[in-house]
Amino acid sequence: MATTAQDVRLIALSLPDSTEKLAWGMPTFRVGGKIFVSLADDDSTIGVKCPKEDRAELIAAEPEKFFLRAGHDDNYAWIRVRLAAVTNEAELRSILTDSWLQAAPKRLIAAHPELSGAAG
Repeated sequence: MATTAQDVRLIALSLPDSTEKLAWGMPTFRVGGKIFVSLADDDSTIGVKCPKEDRAELIAAEPEKFFLRAGHDDNYAWIRVRLAAVTNEAELRSILTDSWLQAAPKRLIAAHPELSGAAG
């Protein structure tokens, strides 16, 4: 079963100090004022933080799941995820937690060591 925008919202907001805020007409989820996930306006994809050096490998391994928006993501440490290709909550939680860990302040990460081992 594919994951949904509501699944994204529930998991993102369950992470410590996470908030939801509209930006560019789309829901974004933030920690420490930094966006760690954005939901596309059609609710079918999300954008998450991802080190630039890891993106090509992820896309090559699972092109049906991961992609870049040409001309938009080139200069940013972000990757897009097709929700229909994320088949379970555990995988979605891992993707969102990994993005949260890249955006969260170090003191917040230190206060939640259980999350550092949870990301995939």
